[in-house]
Amino acid sequence: MKEWTATLPEPAALYLEGKRLDEVECIIADLPGIARGKAVPASKFARQEYFHLPDSIFFQTITGDWGEAADEKDGGFIERDMILKPDMSTATAAPWTGDWTLQVIHDAYDRKGRPVPYAPRNVLKRVVQLYRDQGWEPVVAPEMEFYVTARNLDPAKKIEPMMGRSGRPAAARQAYSMTAVDEFGPVIDDIYDFAEAQGFEIDGITQEGGAGQLEINLLHGDPVKLADEVFYFKRLIREAALRHDAFATFMAKPIEDEPGSAMHIHHSIMEIETGRNIFSGPQGGETDAFFHFIGGLQKHLPAAIAVLAPYVNSYRRYVKDQAAPINLEWGRDNRTTGIRIPLAGPGSRRVENRLAGMDCNPYLGIAVSLACGYLGLMNEDRPSRQFRGDAYEGEGDIPRVLGEALDLFDEAEALHEVLGPEFCRVYSIVKRAEYEEFLQVISPWEREHLLLNV
Repeated sequence: MKEWTATLPEPAALYLEGKRLDEVECIIADLPGIARGKAVPASKFARQEYFHLPDSIFFQTITGDWGEAADEKDGGFIERDMILKPDMSTATAAPWTGDWTLQVIHDAYDRKGRPVPYAPRNVLKRVVQLYRDQGWEPVVAPEMEFYVTARNLDPAKKIEPMMGRSGRPAAARQAYSMTAVDEFGPVIDDIYDFAEAQGFEIDGITQEGGAGQLEINLLHGDPVKLADEVFYFKRLIREAALRHDAFATFMAKPIEDEPGSAMHIHHSIMEIETGRNIFSGPQGGETDAFFHFIGGLQKHLPAAIAVLAPYVNSYRRYVKDQAAPINLEWGRDNRTTGIRIPLAGPGSRRVENRLAGMDCNPYLGIAVSLACGYLGLMNEDRPSRQFRGDAYEGEGDIPRVLGEALDLFDEAEALHEVLGPEFCRVYSIVKRAEYEEFLQVISPWEREHLLLNV
């Protein structure tokens, strides 16, 4: 045991210093981004090199039902055991547990040692490797928006903002207010404490425009590492909220008439050999690569929306004047456009994708965004003219419902080749199963306005 724990990353080692490790949670992200796996005694983990889980965890819908995603040649649904191997660089604390527990993210392989193509972390690794094959290192920085709400135990009831420190419900339209942030002080303190115990560095926490809506920014870095952090952060934020009789939700649009929650993704691309940002030239100007990346986003994001906005609720976020884009215009320091170029010097020039919702799987959201940019770089796509003004005044040019988004995704052969055809096949089957489940549900709006009026 002692020999194994000596190899832990520094934050995990510090967390355990002088303590006896009790348990290890062996986890992997499924298609929605839910942590699946097994909790094992630390002594057992020290002896095992891998463990098994059925690949059916990737065929499950968000409701727990199943998409018939087995190979077509099999003629039906067949479960196969995967081999899950730990990535010890991801070992980190689970500081909300009652004992001394670590979490370790695992990678999925088949019996022949090949990466399982529909495991989300493997999809992202595949896309990152395509960049590296070109001599490039992609760099991303995600922004996480979410709501802290009152407990909601009855799905028929509307979600309400949590009660703040003052004894009043969290107020809306208070973006960047420090007083509003103070209302969540105890929850935020626990978020910071949990993040510190896990070795995560938060670039900042701000109040967003919604009632009880917060944003956490993460420092830029390796896409897989940052996706791991978002995956971990979703869990730690939920645990921090539960300690204070509240829920944290990453739904794209949890409260009507309030802004939705996004996972904005900032991208830059570094040349591996020189460390140079390929979006900036020798004199600091914008390069062809910079414009090709934007062109790729504009060309391929309509098909990628099915991954960036994976649920029926996701499309409620794309509303005019609600801090979410409705089209794929690009502009400099313009938050009304779907693609924004933040103010930055040549070395940190980057492109921000504002389409992704916080409800997307972080591995898949980052993977598909990078895939769009990669195709633009390889095909030398040119973007439209820079947009100036209020992009909400223009027409929408992104899918408005999940079914339409999935149709575009299914036709996107170039995107399938980058993400992996088998992943795209499984993803589409699972998402269509979810969409069909949703269409069986009759909403209160339909009963109220259609029952006696049509």
